Amino acid sequence: MKTAVYTKDGKEAGEITLPKEIFEVPMNADLVHQVLISQTGNKRQVGAHTQNRGEVRGGGRKPWRQKGTGRARHGSTRSPIWKGGGVSGGPRNDKNYTKEIPTKMRRKALFMVLSEKAKKNLLVVLDSASIEKPKTKDMASTIKNLPIKLDSRLVVYQTADKKMFLATRNIKKTGVSEARNLNVVDLLNYKYLLISREGIKEIETTFVKK
Repeated sequence: MKTAVYTKDGKEAGEITLPKEIFEVPMNADLVHQVLISQTGNKRQVGAHTQNRGEVRGGGRKPWRQKGTGRARHGSTRSPIWKGGGVSGGPRNDKNYTKEIPTKMRRKALFMVLSEKAKKNLLVVLDSASIEKPKTKDMASTIKNLPIKLDSRLVVYQTADKKMFLATRNIKKTGVSEARNLNVVDLLNYKYLLISREGIKEIETTFVKK
């Protein structure tokens, strides 16, 4: 598959042949969904926590005697039906949402989403993404010149390019990621994928040639 290469001014500077093992993989929505659920679950931080009846203070004494009062029988004020008692079925911070997905499945799902981006013309390749100074204004001007319109976009830069990260992180509706950290969740959260020639080579080196 071939796609156009753009300069920072938004002009076409030839074409590039995309690696078929990355950008020509048939879509399997079930696999992508499975990987998406696993990765979002692994990032989930559980903060809400309720105490059950065994963790609530007090209630060690029977509220009243078993018979003769005319009231219902109760053994402890820590029961969930009492105000201030334990909570039954509430959220717990010890719940584990992590799911393990084999590496081959994760990479296959990643290639499927990348292939869909390329197929639907949502992949924009830059001739070079290097910048002299980490200025947000310059990066915003480059994005404006490209055929990305007003939709969200994910800028993928080569490993250890700190200038690119600093110049991109504050632009609205724009995400930024290293090529080696690319994942299904980030790709699905943004419509367009903006990447350089070097970034594509980095993806190939990281996820294919290993």
